[in-house]
Amino acid sequence: MVYDHQAIERRWQEYWAKHESFRAQVDHERPKFYVLDMFPYPSGDGLHVGHVEGYTATDIIARYKRMRGFNVLHPMGWDAFGLPAERHAMKTGVHPATVIANASANFRRQLQRLGFSYDWSREFSTTDPKYYKWTRWIFLQLWGAWYDREARRARPIAELPIPTEVAAVGDAAVAAYRDARRLAYLDEAPVNWCPALRVVLANEEVAEKVEDGYEVVRRPMKQWVLRITEYAERLLADLDGLEWPPHVLEIQRNWVGRSEGAEITFAIAGHDASLSVFTTRPDTLYGATYMVLAPEHPLVAKITTDAQRAAVTAYVDRTARRSERERQAESIEGKKSGVDTGAFATHPLTGAAIPIWIADYVLLGYGTGAIMAVPGHDDRDHAFARAMGLPIVQVVAPEGGAPVDVAVAAFVGEGIAVNSPHIEGQATAAAKRAMTEHLAAQGCGRARVTYKLRDWLFSRQRYWGEPFPLAHRSDGSIYAIDPLPVELPEVADYDPSEDGEPPLARATAWKQLPDGALRETNTMPQWAGSCWYYLRFCDPGNGDLPWSKDAESYWMPVDLYVGGVEHAATHLLYSRFWHKVLFDLGHVHEPEPFKRLVNQGMILGATFLPLDRRKDDSGKKLVFLPPEVEERDDPERPGAKQWVVKATGEVVEIQWDKMSKSRGNVVNPDEVVATYGADSVRLYEMFMGPLEHSAPWQTEGLAGVHRFLQRVWKLFHLPAPEGATDEAARPLVAGEGTPRQRRLLHRTIAEVTDRIDRMAFNTAISSLMVFVRDVIAAGDGDESALPRDAAAQFCLLLAPFAPHLAEELWSRIGQPRSLAHEAWPAADDAWLVDDSFTLVVQINGKWRAEIPAPKSASKDELAALARAVDDVARHLGGAEPKRVVVVPGRLVNFVL
Repeated sequence: MVYDHQAIERRWQEYWAKHESFRAQVDHERPKFYVLDMFPYPSGDGLHVGHVEGYTATDIIARYKRMRGFNVLHPMGWDAFGLPAERHAMKTGVHPATVIANASANFRRQLQRLGFSYDWSREFSTTDPKYYKWTRWIFLQLWGAWYDREARRARPIAELPIPTEVAAVGDAAVAAYRDARRLAYLDEAPVNWCPALRVVLANEEVAEKVEDGYEVVRRPMKQWVLRITEYAERLLADLDGLEWPPHVLEIQRNWVGRSEGAEITFAIAGHDASLSVFTTRPDTLYGATYMVLAPEHPLVAKITTDAQRAAVTAYVDRTARRSERERQAESIEGKKSGVDTGAFATHPLTGAAIPIWIADYVLLGYGTGAIMAVPGHDDRDHAFARAMGLPIVQVVAPEGGAPVDVAVAAFVGEGIAVNSPHIEGQATAAAKRAMTEHLAAQGCGRARVTYKLRDWLFSRQRYWGEPFPLAHRSDGSIYAIDPLPVELPEVADYDPSEDGEPPLARATAWKQLPDGALRETNTMPQWAGSCWYYLRFCDPGNGDLPWSKDAESYWMPVDLYVGGVEHAATHLLYSRFWHKVLFDLGHVHEPEPFKRLVNQGMILGATFLPLDRRKDDSGKKLVFLPPEVEERDDPERPGAKQWVVKATGEVVEIQWDKMSKSRGNVVNPDEVVATYGADSVRLYEMFMGPLEHSAPWQTEGLAGVHRFLQRVWKLFHLPAPEGATDEAARPLVAGEGTPRQRRLLHRTIAEVTDRIDRMAFNTAISSLMVFVRDVIAAGDGDESALPRDAAAQFCLLLAPFAPHLAEELWSRIGQPRSLAHEAWPAADDAWLVDDSFTLVVQINGKWRAEIPAPKSASKDELAALARAVDDVARHLGGAEPKRVVVVPGRLVNFVL
């Protein structure tokens, strides 16, 4: 028979499913290895080949680790709550649960067709009530806890010390005191409101929606918020122990954004109020010539003078219609706008009156929402001062006395304090310390550490999300709903109201509880279910607990986690936060969930752009999709090809972009699997280059890998006799073959093992290709024979990459059971020492051949080996060389 990939792959997929070959169970007698993909959102479009890359990488590791004797947990499920299914329901009227069920079934079919060794018995969706019951339980752990800064851990809210004066007021005061300190709390604050989607967005979601063309504005709204900021220092410190890519570690460090400096208090003239600012440069305090508040700052309305109120109100309203992302972008570009409030702050050291402005380049969520502006030594402040005609004062000079003119440009570096009593002449580092100590002594400042990280906005005005397990009494108090299981009700309309009221608010019968309380009608964000799914995979069938201590302590942490870098500041940060809370409360045994993280690169799809124009008449970017173009001969370059638009003949150039349905450059794995086979797709995606790098999808490369698998098949089979259709099995000879074959085999084992350990899959595949190319030639001349041991061990080496073909060949050489749990081959170090070299043979200094030769051979023996080469003998023509030059270890040159 010929290499029939469809029949082979179907047979072994059915075998693995029937025998549950990859089912995992806790086994304390064996070392565990937990390998996990960032589980997908099951969209209706199905998988494309870009998704397959990461899944292939984890499957290689899972199969390899099983063969190395590890008890492997390799599960798969669906992150299925969120806006896409809800938007589809709004358009079609089809319930999101139906959409997700159909999409998940399609994803499962596609993954199974690729032969991934998942333990499907552990499959679940985050939308399953049996799952999100426990998502709600975890939320209650946060709601029922507070952060003890002295102990540096979360503790149950019942353990929160209540001040005597609060307790004396009564139970309502105690409840309010606790609610203000919970890790999950209600807060009315400016949020990112998307009018088109009628939903609040987390800060991390704004950029994506703006890029998609949605308007995002700021508006005040009462929301559930998680106090992630209490964990800022631990989230930073614990990064040092993780085997994560440096760029991901840096993204998280920057997102948390630790800054050391001083908090300085300014009195506000004419008001019984003060203004606190945080600065990393307290040494520049004498250069503060104005103050700036975020337009949303609560003091703005209080301190604005009547003369300035109309202008300030208009500016505040205008700012509310702009996202923080837009404000930050304009600030970076140097665009400055603002309004004087008419109020003045009092300089804490000089007593000078400092004008207070509002400007959109100051954000309420960063620091205190107010800054002391030092235009002589900060670029943004300098640009604002120049635009508004505010004074600029120099208080830092470069070391060495080089002149600077801060009226022209800010001097932002460190140097020597000038025009600054108390710290005059001190270098910046010493000046910062001295100024902070002086402010503390004067009672108007203190040392402080701040973080850019903000608390996590956790409410969504959506239907398709986890309902909160809380209810609101008419007196404003909140309690946890008992019993815990609460399922989403059916609703007629999935749209939030224009004022932001969520769809569940209209589910009157569901919302109203017998005691008169009302259920919380917001839902949790899509991130909620993905914050802890790795824990549920440890024990997915447990109906009494989210996971048992035995299962969690055995499987956790995740040993290898593979997914996209785009989740660095969202899912990966949120999961670490939740896990630390669970650790503090004694529910998990280690503080970090993911030991090693790998980000796969993107597989890029082709789009085509015109050479001479980039936009059509309306200004829209011109892009042609693959079905619209074809390759033709270039009339100006004989033998060359060019891409042209089929309909017009216009010449276009290829461009490689991230695969997406909107770009039309998606490659469906179903199609290429049908043509080339799952093993070919798996091998090609790993052979395209290093896993972490992006690479263009080119079907020609896939065809080349498929030819390699055909060569593998032919390695185990002899050509069919003339007139016959079936190939015969290649005869297997006992043992590992000749010394050259043994050396080739053990070198291949060593290389493939090392490269899988390093996840350098492309070079591991190269080693397999070299073996297939050379193994017969390294034999004793019988081209019909293959050493049995070499054949068997090659099947094992091939198995993680092309498991279907490996299983088929393994069975065909007489092995009685699946190789999925066979022992991985071990290289014999004795055969890794290369005792041969490549001997170059020349005639009159001209290269004629290269042959392997023993390093121990004498000069005469090397000359004899060279003479015996057919091509050399033919060129010598029987003539006796005048001289034979032998350079041991390098060459033989026959001089005629």
